[in-house]
Amino acid sequence: MAVSSGEGKAAPDRRRASEHAGEQGLLFDAEVSSPPEDVGYRGPTACAAAGITYRQLDYWARTGLVTPSVRSAQGSGSQRLYGFRDVLVLKVVKRLLDTGVSLQQIRTAVTHLRDRGVRDLAQITLMSDGVSVYECTSADEVVDLLQGGQGVFGIALGRVWQEVEGSLAELPGERALGDDDGGDAPHDELASRRRARKTG
Repeated sequence: MAVSSGEGKAAPDRRRASEHAGEQGLLFDAEVSSPPEDVGYRGPTACAAAGITYRQLDYWARTGLVTPSVRSAQGSGSQRLYGFRDVLVLKVVKRLLDTGVSLQQIRTAVTHLRDRGVRDLAQITLMSDGVSVYECTSADEVVDLLQGGQGVFGIALGRVWQEVEGSLAELPGERALGDDDGGDAPHDELASRRRARKTG
């Protein structure tokens, strides 16, 4: 993934534009909360929050583009559980695909995003010209890309974070259980009823 830098290029026009972008507060000032790390979302829920089809989700998981970090599918009948960060990346992948970025460039971008801390993601804006994806962490870098003719559209991850957070607040999630809590069994009401029927 290409990374631009705005250091040492402070032209007066660029400075005015970056000050204006900073005043708007749209790209880099998103307030985000820390997502719970032990809560996962099943495939259909992840699809609904990210705006993708289950077929896309399954393909991306099988090819390693976006894999579930809370619990992977293990055998017949087991459910994948996607974490908040996974759903965020799924939504970003969908947006990049919709704007014509190649899957190869998206894979590079996703690998780069995986290496970032969860809180860091909210401070990033991804810019693209439809061919390459650029990471920008300041208004100066966005302006540099636009002046160079490279940036055509941008995805502010802080804004996507807020959208995903709002969607998931209205959708069912479940806590991932450790080995001492019954292994990989899903922790939900239906599973509890099934276990009670088997033992009772």
